[in-house]
Amino acid sequence: MSEVAALDLDDLAPAPPIRRRELLFATAFASAGVVMVFATLVGAYLAARNAGGEAWLEGSRIPLTQANMQMATMVMAAVTMQWAVYSISRDDRLHSYLALGITLLLGLAFVNQTTFLVKQANVVLSEPGGALFYAVVGTHTAMVLGGIVYIALMAFRALAGQFSSRQPDGISAAAVYWYVCVATYAVVWIAVYVMK
Repeated sequence: MSEVAALDLDDLAPAPPIRRRELLFATAFASAGVVMVFATLVGAYLAARNAGGEAWLEGSRIPLTQANMQMATMVMAAVTMQWAVYSISRDDRLHSYLALGITLLLGLAFVNQTTFLVKQANVVLSEPGGALFYAVVGTHTAMVLGGIVYIALMAFRALAGQFSSRQPDGISAAAVYWYVCVATYAVVWIAVYVMK
């Protein structure tokens, strides 16, 4: 009879506390703020371009090939970031480290491509739209650099063993921010480079 009483007491034990996900929620809220700022910049760019008419960036030559390669690089980086999330949630540390490293390299390649494109475009600040062009492209490049730093910090924490299948929140939070960087570049790609 005492065994039955012991089992009943175990059934009455409190449930384990629900794990909080502060980092994931904070990243989601910060990303929403970044998206709002970016939507304002792109909206101002499009409104000024419609008002500018034929004189809009007429002295510059913005190549589409480089912008297309940047878009392909960002899509590949999104795939490798999802690979990192998938791997850490299955305790596959080797593939998680590999995916994070490739994502960082693709992010740096994107920044390099952006620098090359800006130099090749030869947009002058004094011409109509020059300042807005640099504001949109520069803001997105700063976002990507922030994402690179964020992913690097989460990669170091993963190397230290702080993330696993029980708590993959840091890698997931970095992935959320990275997906926002990819989505905002898709908007830049269409609004600035494709629609010119």
